[in-house]
Amino acid sequence: MGREDQIEEREVLDSIFPDEITDISETEYRISITLDIPDDEEEPPVMLLTVRYPEEYPDKAPLLELSAPQNSIPHQHLNIAEDKEQLLQGLDSTIEENLGIAMVFTLVSTLKEAAEQLVLDRKEAVVKAHEEAVLAAEREENKKFQGTPVTRETFLKWRDSFFKEMEEAKIREEEERLADLKKARIKEPTKLTGKQLWERGLAVAGQDEAEDDAIPVEELQKLEVGSN
Repeated sequence: MGREDQIEEREVLDSIFPDEITDISETEYRISITLDIPDDEEEPPVMLLTVRYPEEYPDKAPLLELSAPQNSIPHQHLNIAEDKEQLLQGLDSTIEENLGIAMVFTLVSTLKEAAEQLVLDRKEAVVKAHEEAVLAAEREENKKFQGTPVTRETFLKWRDSFFKEMEEAKIREEEERLADLKKARIKEPTKLTGKQLWERGLAVAGQDEAEDDAIPVEELQKLEVGSN
């Protein structure tokens, strides 16, 4: 019964995968599985699933091996040598559910979907990591344009500094005003000519009225006060 089921399944698989299936022996063959990755610029990844029937198949699980085609270009997000264990283990539950019936087509479909999802998840992880890196760089850039957060402590510190600056400015202005007043009070003494001294009766005998050696007005005011 087992061998008849194997032959029948093999004929069905040959009609489904006419270009993808290759016989190795009467009980062993290899199926080439090309993954469909949307929006992918790389060559589609290809996996080779080798199936060998044990004598009790399909009541016993087929023996499976997964590999990459010889000299194939590795895909950025799939490494058959490293990922095959994970992918084959993912078939365990499908095998358990299908014991007793032909299951190779189901296993091929499940394996293909799992590998495609693995590639998509890794692509999304790369995109997400890139977006997070961009956002982190933007946050760092925005920090340059953000001020210090205002808290009660920072506000009080700013207020004390502001009042201190205002007080210092007020003191400087007052000092400058007093200095200007002091300069305004100190003037160059005004001198009278000899004629002006004669007219005021303050001329000294023998002094020429045109003589330039005049007496400052401030001194004259003292003399006039004394003569009165």
